[in-house]
Amino acid sequence: MGETELARAVLEACKAKGLRLATAESCTGGMVGAALTGIAGSSAVVLGGVVAYANSAKRDLLGVGADTLMAHGAVSEETAREMAEGALRALGSDLAVSITGIAGPGGAGDKPEGRVCFAIAGTGRETDSETRDFGAIGRAQVRAASRDRALDLLLAAAEKA
Repeated sequence: MGETELARAVLEACKAKGLRLATAESCTGGMVGAALTGIAGSSAVVLGGVVAYANSAKRDLLGVGADTLMAHGAVSEETAREMAEGALRALGSDLAVSITGIAGPGGAGDKPEGRVCFAIAGTGRETDSETRDFGAIGRAQVRAASRDRALDLLLAAAEKA
């Protein structure tokens, strides 16, 4: 399923269940929000999103703990969970997805290029998180793969709601 079809499926699933969405994006820089809002009628589902690239934005806009960032770093499931939960709170949505990772080029040690962490938060559900290693496939490809994975996660969460 391509980006547009996937985004449309997310919106339709959320609309059918009366769910409103929010996004919290770092390495994708708003690509998930753009994919969703590129579909006519998305305002019935999408409340908004936060692009929090810098750690200070993650802290100040999404409430990610300084201790979380210090202990686990920006590219971690712990940070992704706090980002998603922060977007859920800040925007008053039913579901929120977050993405934080290393699109490249570069990476370091245990955080290689292409590592991306995701989380899905929702009212009345536990926050789920995962890490994907897309590899050193190039910045644009890591970002596109991350956008698509986030849309997949939103679709699965909406279908289960």
